[in-house]
Amino acid sequence: MSKADQTRQFIIESTATLFNKNGYSGTSLSDMTKATGLTKGSIYGNFKNKEEVAIEVFKHNSGLLAKKMETAMSLESSFYGKLTAFTEFYRNNWASMLERGGCPLLNTATEMDDALPFMKSTVRHSFTRLSDRVERLIEQGKTEGEFRENANGATYASLFIMLIEGGILLSKTFENPAHLNQALDRVLKIIDEELTK
Repeated sequence: MSKADQTRQFIIESTATLFNKNGYSGTSLSDMTKATGLTKGSIYGNFKNKEEVAIEVFKHNSGLLAKKMETAMSLESSFYGKLTAFTEFYRNNWASMLERGGCPLLNTATEMDDALPFMKSTVRHSFTRLSDRVERLIEQGKTEGEFRENANGATYASLFIMLIEGGILLSKTFENPAHLNQALDRVLKIIDEELTK
């Protein structure tokens, strides 16, 4: 990495939790300079504007989430195991996610709804990538004879994400993991009763 790339990465990593906890609107330039120890000129010498920083920070945060999730799934050999590992990932990592402000996909999607149009395509891409990953697990499980042939992978992937993200939203709102755990238990029940042969 060049020195400029290293500085950009430093800014992204130093402000990652800040943006995830406070959102775009709640993160000021002074917050960014305080978190990085850099001047305003140094930050905007490496990024065009705050919008570009926010986009790159979101990509960083969502990428970390995806990487950790893939690591958890890689420990399983069956597609049933990988799908349940995907589900249990949220239960096992709830506390650490909460320390960093919660799920970056949910946080950014909630904030960007009408206020941050520049984030829409990036956030949509992350949700699509997550959904596609779950759908592939289901379709591969069907090919291997683990899941029912008539199961619609895309439909179940969307349903699982809706349940999990909804559980995260309520758990974060009420500061109680019970809502997320209830959603995860429901996903596991669906996997066992509707997907598995």
